[in-house]
Amino acid sequence: MGRGGGGKRGGDRWRGGKGPRTQRPQRADYEEPVKTNARFEEYYNQLGIFEDVEKEEFWTALRRELPNSFRFTGSKGHAIPVQKILKERYIPEIESIEYNGVTVEAPTPIPWFPHQLAWQMTTPKHVVRKFAPFKSFQQFLVSETCAGNISRQEIVSMIPPLLMDIKSGMVVLDLCAAPGSKTAQLIEMVHGGEEARIRKVIRDTEQNDQRGVSPVGEVINEQIEEEEKEQGDWSDQGRSTGLVVANDADYKRAHMLIHQIKRLNSPNLLVTNHDATMYPSIKLPSGDRSDKKSVQNRYLKFDRVLADVPCSGDGTARKNANVWKDWLPGNAIGLFPTQVRILVRALQMTKAGGRVVYSTCSMNPVEDEAVVAAAIERCGGPAKVHILDCKDQLPGLVRKPGLNTWNIMDRLGSIYDSWAQVQEDPGKLVEGMFPPKESLPLDRCIRVYPHLQDTGGFFIAVLEKKTEIRAKPESESQRIEPKTSIVSAVDKINAHPTNGSLIATKIDALDDIAPPQASENAENLTAAARQNQEIAPNREPVSPRKHELEDQADTYMSTKRIKVRDEVDEAAPRGGEDREVHWPPPPGAQLDVSRPEAAGLPEPESVEKTTVTASNKPLEQTAADYRGKRNTGQQLFEEPFKYLATDHPELQIIYDFYDLITQFPRDRFMVRNATGNPVKSIYYTSALARDILTTNEATGVKFVHCGVKMFVKQDVQRENTCRWRIQTDGLPVIEAWVGEERVVRIWKKSTLKGLLVEMFPKVTGDGWKELGEIGERVRDIDLGCCILRVEKGTGEDAFSERSVLPLWRSLHSLNLMLPKEDRKAMLLRLYNEIVPLQDSSKARLERKRDATNGNAQNASSGVDGEKLDSAKMDDAPDGGNDLQAIRDATSDGEMIPVEAEV
Repeated sequence: MGRGGGGKRGGDRWRGGKGPRTQRPQRADYEEPVKTNARFEEYYNQLGIFEDVEKEEFWTALRRELPNSFRFTGSKGHAIPVQKILKERYIPEIESIEYNGVTVEAPTPIPWFPHQLAWQMTTPKHVVRKFAPFKSFQQFLVSETCAGNISRQEIVSMIPPLLMDIKSGMVVLDLCAAPGSKTAQLIEMVHGGEEARIRKVIRDTEQNDQRGVSPVGEVINEQIEEEEKEQGDWSDQGRSTGLVVANDADYKRAHMLIHQIKRLNSPNLLVTNHDATMYPSIKLPSGDRSDKKSVQNRYLKFDRVLADVPCSGDGTARKNANVWKDWLPGNAIGLFPTQVRILVRALQMTKAGGRVVYSTCSMNPVEDEAVVAAAIERCGGPAKVHILDCKDQLPGLVRKPGLNTWNIMDRLGSIYDSWAQVQEDPGKLVEGMFPPKESLPLDRCIRVYPHLQDTGGFFIAVLEKKTEIRAKPESESQRIEPKTSIVSAVDKINAHPTNGSLIATKIDALDDIAPPQASENAENLTAAARQNQEIAPNREPVSPRKHELEDQADTYMSTKRIKVRDEVDEAAPRGGEDREVHWPPPPGAQLDVSRPEAAGLPEPESVEKTTVTASNKPLEQTAADYRGKRNTGQQLFEEPFKYLATDHPELQIIYDFYDLITQFPRDRFMVRNATGNPVKSIYYTSALARDILTTNEATGVKFVHCGVKMFVKQDVQRENTCRWRIQTDGLPVIEAWVGEERVVRIWKKSTLKGLLVEMFPKVTGDGWKELGEIGERVRDIDLGCCILRVEKGTGEDAFSERSVLPLWRSLHSLNLMLPKEDRKAMLLRLYNEIVPLQDSSKARLERKRDATNGNAQNASSGVDGEKLDSAKMDDAPDGGNDLQAIRDATSDGEMIPVEAEV
């Protein structure tokens, strides 16, 4: 593919895409960014966030390059073996390296991160990348990052999830989730112990059914013991019953989030696309209470909520040099109201007894302690919301307490110590930005500064919701731009002296009270503000009457944004359900107008009593609209989530072919198309995710992702072969429940190495004899997808940990369905080798071409082409069908399960 020109040749930027080649522009010399800002330094120097003796150390650290940091991802049983390779193979190598005459400091584990699964390295990035002795370590980092086993993540970013006290089975919301590094931590915690629990259930089942029992590693055995002692989440055959809902207001960032966390292969993940300040309530299926009364209006409440809100980001100055030139005191002031609304909404959606973690990468108290205090005040005070003291958590984390007093620098650089000093001319300042009148233990908040442990700056507050709350509306004094009330405005207009025309006089009076203001530049608005200004899709131009009605709704909403009931499990009157109250809806929302958006308000006349969805359009037109919009970043609609009946014929084929154990749930398979038929892919979700998706269909909640891709339809070379292959994404979920008929076991490293290096080794003829211990098994197994179980054993040629890989048995060959990057990562991890891969299918393709050419020549000379060596022809793919299979498999990011590669 060409570079820079949309994949077309000649598209390099310095060539202009078309016409004659021009000279490549000379690269400008790199200039070190200027890391000074007078107001930035003035404000924090006088704020008192550190002792005088620390000032020089603080600013020196803030100007230094941030250390490299990374985290081992996935389950504990998966992450620790990779971490072990770092400790035993690469750390000793690095400790012997000298750079510029100085011994290099090897990576060190972050002391407060559990199980030493997070590490940092002070050696500059350019040295690691370009200095030859680091080559093997650099290759390890790159290959494991591509394979999804390592995540590059800033150290302070790892803190908030660790303070949420998440247990397996909990329901967790990440309100501002993109780019997804914290969300990945939340998913790992929700699935905590799941691998061990499932292995225990499977081991018991295999023994009862006299199936082959796979030995497990030491780490898994330890986890099984822990889960049995702690009585973990065993209710669903060991599978986690929890859920992570990850949200982002920006549609493109929501899909970037999906790409980031998709490698964790979690069926317990939902991704939504909403403004966090107005996050909609998610409806649950109706059910019965303990008193046997039916509950029609049930809404999801979360055990834990993470509000890592948008902020000015001055704590990121070490990795984002633009902070130095762009820092302005008004940055924090402008974000304050949005941050408060997000935190209030987070508290509303949390269960009583649940926990909300609020965090920013800003050191400004206006975005930190002030937001916490304002949100607690709006939610009923410390009796309703409690600030938890976390000083005993994460031992080894050096931190400073939160601030109880602070001052504010306004946009002009003036510093104010109290609200009383600015009341006459507040500008953008509001009372809630200053220290609260009521005493709050804000010193329980956590502040992390760059010089304490060589990190970025960060703020964290852990809040516990003691009881149900009914949030107060924003008072006039708390608003960013207080407005004159209608009553007082009318009184002042009527009291204005009359000179000449009555109408002109009243206009002059109105201008005196509220001078006309130019609209702000849209580019300077926050994402939430921009979203609230946009018009929802599929809305026709409205009449003046409708504008009048919407103005009434906006007036109502300025003081009452969200309607929250104290008891969510009781039926509510029409219009009083526990959901957001706003009109117009956020962009892209599918609005169920059968439920009024604001209690007591008239509904717009032009809105019909039907659900407005993308499905109202013909399917062909909807798909065409989507294709036209997707490349521009605009959201029109998402493919619907349609669950399959448990007795669907295609599912029955899958059950029989893979001999799935009956304990594996069969009511959680879905497809993503309007017809509801399994055309190409079948997905799998958790039970709670299924209930949410089916109950909230066409209610306005914008779901953009859920589930793991479990099966993909594949062209086959023989009739009566199951066309549904297990996708790599879904393999960890289903592999333990597959019957022995589709399992191939391997114990020797040397055998696996051969499969990793050689793609499409031949099985027919005597080819199976070259496949070692699995030769007879793969020779006799039926065509189609199967599972390669890498079993733990003892000895030099044995594996220390168990793993599973997808395998495809074709008509004449065998192939591991792994991308080349994953093959190379495994070769480096298991054998510490970088070996060129061999594609055996290319030689067979050459033989096919030779045979085809020979047929043509023999036909012209009268020779019967059927007398040619049939073995050469048997190795060839099945033409167009296999080419389609290649395209399908390649789009899924896997090695093609056929005998050719394009």
